[in-house]
Parts: sequence; structure tokens; C-alpha cells
Amino acid sequence: MARNHSRRRRKRSRFKGAASLLLFAAIICAITVVWFGNPLHEKPDWQGSVRPIFMQGKLTGYEAQSSGKNMLIPLKLVQSKIDPTVRYEDDSQTVIMATRQSLLYMKVSKAQGELNGKTYALSVAPQVISGEVYIPIETVREVYGVSIHEDPVTGAVILMKAGEKVRLGSVEKKDGPQDARIALRKEASSLSFILTDISQRTKVRIWSKQGDWYFVQLDNGYAGYIKSDHIAEGEELVIPSAKDDLSISEKHWEGRPVNLAWEAVYNRRPDPSKFDPMPGVNVVSPTWFSVVDHEGTVESKADPAYVSWAHRKGMEVWGLLSNSFNPELTTEALSTFERRKAIVDQMISLALENDLDGINIDFENVHTKDGPNVTQFLRELKPMAREHDLILSIDVTPKSQSEMWSAFLDRKSLGTITDYLMVMAYDEHWAASPKAGSVASLPWTEASIKRIIQEDEVPPQKVVLGIPLYTRVWSETPKEGKIKVTSKSLGMKSAAGIIAEFKLKPKFRAAEGQNYVEYIEDGVVKKIWLEDQVSLKARVELAKSLRLGGIGAWNRTFADENAWVTLKKISE
Repeated sequence: MARNHSRRRRKRSRFKGAASLLLFAAIICAITVVWFGNPLHEKPDWQGSVRPIFMQGKLTGYEAQSSGKNMLIPLKLVQSKIDPTVRYEDDSQTVIMATRQSLLYMKVSKAQGELNGKTYALSVAPQVISGEVYIPIETVREVYGVSIHEDPVTGAVILMKAGEKVRLGSVEKKDGPQDARIALRKEASSLSFILTDISQRTKVRIWSKQGDWYFVQLDNGYAGYIKSDHIAEGEELVIPSAKDDLSISEKHWEGRPVNLAWEAVYNRRPDPSKFDPMPGVNVVSPTWFSVVDHEGTVESKADPAYVSWAHRKGMEVWGLLSNSFNPELTTEALSTFERRKAIVDQMISLALENDLDGINIDFENVHTKDGPNVTQFLRELKPMAREHDLILSIDVTPKSQSEMWSAFLDRKSLGTITDYLMVMAYDEHWAASPKAGSVASLPWTEASIKRIIQEDEVPPQKVVLGIPLYTRVWSETPKEGKIKVTSKSLGMKSAAGIIAEFKLKPKFRAAEGQNYVEYIEDGVVKKIWLEDQVSLKARVELAKSLRLGGIGAWNRTFADENAWVTLKKISE
């Protein structure tokens, strides 16, 4: 029995040895195959997906639903790859697309939307699938000009954006038989796994080049690397850019400087028959409109007689809309698409009823958290204004740390959306400033404008320099060992009256670029940094040197008769 056990042990030992030799031989063979040419194939990562979406030959990680004109694509894909400003408001299940040309909104499960104020039939209703919003590809195509190729066999979807280019080509093996097939490899290496073998004359999209390899994609979605000498380059496929032509009103101002005067309208209608001549002024902007409640109701003080007077004088009228400078009202009025749309619809109607040429937005005293809704409101207003040939501008303050007056403004986006960014370059020292100083010193003004142009990348031709026609008389009163500072605003005529009354001689202060006077009245030191022909001329020269889109003066009633003569030089 002992001999039999020993014999069995020797047999098992020989079997283990043979198995080890076979395993070693298999490893050697595998290494040899990889080293001298790898015939092994590997399936693409996306096989198993129903309708994977590709962009530039790469998987986006998103899939489409349905096919053809009924295809739906994820909203998140549109937001991440096409337009990050597309908004979805969950409470109303509303999708809003706003470009310079189009304002389109649609609701989940509704086969009808609205495009630029008109009913718009959708090819298929938006849906929520597994918690994600999907929207019709035909709508994305119409608004953004995208191109879609859908493969009927694999289901792969190749998406290209408007303006995108790709070189087309075909597979050719010049040094082999005509029926030879070319390997499409996973990586740019002859040792890489093969995704598929391609027949001669197969059409491909050439996305990029890496050394002597092309990264290509077939119509069926397969994307990988082929040696460049196996590809014959063909024509370039160019997806047409999205239409973005200038409107008639926009063309009217191309290369022509704006010379605007704001008209502050309070309780009384201004009587143009009593105005001083305003030579050179080509736009007036009366403060006629205000958002007055949480629902977005717009109150109007529009005066058709004023519009007729302005048009007879060759001036455009850009009606001003304010938020009543009420932060809580602004929060509510801009909080939903329905409320913003109500404001947009009212303003367009009021503009058409009163024969306006443009709309000027002046939203101030706004919580920082509401800044995105201010931007969205302008984004939704712009295509509607453009549809009706209206210029759209917005008033912005110089950049500062003030939450309610500056921090909420996304000047970069607003500069892209609107026709003009009206920079209110004044109130460097404001009414309740703890220190007396200029309303707008020249160095501060220049720095404010340059900062917006440089940091926010707003084109200079879209920037309008806001010019103050007012100043402040500062009173410095000793009180309990300290100096109490108060101020009172006054226009150019009033300031000239003080100079005459106290027989003052203005002195030029290079630090501020302005004339300055100081006097004592009833034991109180009075200081005035003057807005006069000297400061106005310097501001015009600044606007011209920076090649800005023009100037805007706040406001008409503060000017003297010579102010307009000086400001007219913006066009010379």
C-alpha cells in the first residue's frame, strides 16, 4: 500500500509540472502576440447603451431618448455643452432658452411652448425621466443651430454645435489588397486593442491628430485611432453658425456715439417747450416706468407729447424702467419666469404704444442673491426688444464692495446681453459720505471704466460713460471736537450762482481733474468740486480716448446752457 501512495504522488507531481509548463507557454505566446501585433479585439465602453451621445468623438456621458424628430436629449447636456444659461424652474417645470435672437419657453409634458411671444408647436413634449429633464432635440436645433447624426444600427448620436468644423476623410490602404480591412485602435499605438476592423473607402470624421495617428469617428459612433497613411483627407464639414445679424436699430448705432440725456420725471410732466437747446443730444431717457409690486406690475408715466417733441428734434427715446429701488419687491418680482415675463410683456407693449426707440433698465438697491435673476430678466427681455426693433441698455455702477448697489451686477454677462452698458460713473463721494470729496474725480472715473472693460471683458464700444451734471456743496461743521460732514446736491447753474454770490475764484486741482472752490458761510466751511466746462470736456476726451460707445448725462435739469455745447464734442 505504501508503494501505491508513492506512485500516486509521483503522478500528481508530473501533472503539476506539465500544467505549469502549459501556463508558462501560454504567457510566452500572449507576450509574443502583443509584441509582434495584437489581433485581440475589445468592445467600446459604450456598447450596451441605447443612444449614447458623442461630441467631438468623445462620449458625453449622456443618452438620448426616442429617435428621429421625437428624440429627447438631457437638459443637463444642453446646459453643460451648448448653453449654460438655459434655465429650468422646478416649481413651474418650465425650461427657458434665451439668446439674442430667441426667447423660447416650454413646460414639462406640454406639447406647446412660446417662441418670441408666439405659440410654438413642439415636435415632442419635454419629459422628466428618472428624475432628469429631457427636451426635444428639434427645439435645440432651431434655437442653437446644432447638427445631429443618429445611427440606425448602433443608436449612436453624434452632436455638433453651430460653427463647429471637422475634416472628413475615407479609409484607404494604399499598399495592400482592395478588400483589406484597417484596424481602428483604442489608443494611438499598434499594440493597442482593436475596436473594429474597417472596410476600405469607409467615411470617417477626423477629429484630431496625435503623431502619425488620426483620431477618427465612424457614422456608427465607433471612435479610435488609425495610422494617418491609411486615411485620405476630404472636404471640411462646417456646421453653419447660429444666426446673429444686427437688427436695424443696432445697425443704426454702429460706429455712431451715443449722446444721451436722462430726464428725471417725478410728479409733473416736463414741458419740452421750456427746455434749453440741447445741441448734439441724440437720445433722451425719461424715467417713466417702475415695477411697483411683487407680481411685476409696471406703472407708467409715459407722455406721447414728449416722444413727439424728441422725434421732431431727431432724438431717440429710450424709456427707463426702474425697480422702485426696493430690494424686497425686486426679489419677488424677478423670482419666477411668469413674473419676469409679465414685466417683459408690459414693457414691450408700453414701448410700442408710445413709439419708443429703446428701453433703459435701472435696477438698484438689490440683494446680491437676486443678481442672477436680474441678469436672467435682461436675458429674457433682449430677444423680445430685438424682435420689436428696440435698443436695450442697462445702468450699472462702478465696481465696489457694496452689496446692494454693486455686487449683484454681473457686468460681464450684462455686457454680452445688452446693446449698451451705461456706467453711472458718479457718487464717488455720495450724499451721506463721511468725507467731503468729488462726486466723480477724473482718475476715479477712468479707473472705474477701465476696470469694467478689462476685468469684465465688455467691449469699449458697448460702454457708455455716465457723466454727472450735478455736484455737492459740502458743509464741515465743528461738533464736540470732531468735524461733522453734510452735503447738498446742486446743478451747474446753482453752483455758478454760489461762485458769483461769494465772488469765488475756482482753482484747478490736478489730483481730481476739476475746478474747486472753498468758502465760509456762517462759520461753516463749504467745499465744492465743480462740474463745469473743464470737467465735462475732460470726460468727453476720456470717452473718446477709450473709444467708448458714447456718453450719458444725469440729468437734463442739472445742466447749464453751455453743458450741451461741450458734450456735443463726443461726435467730433
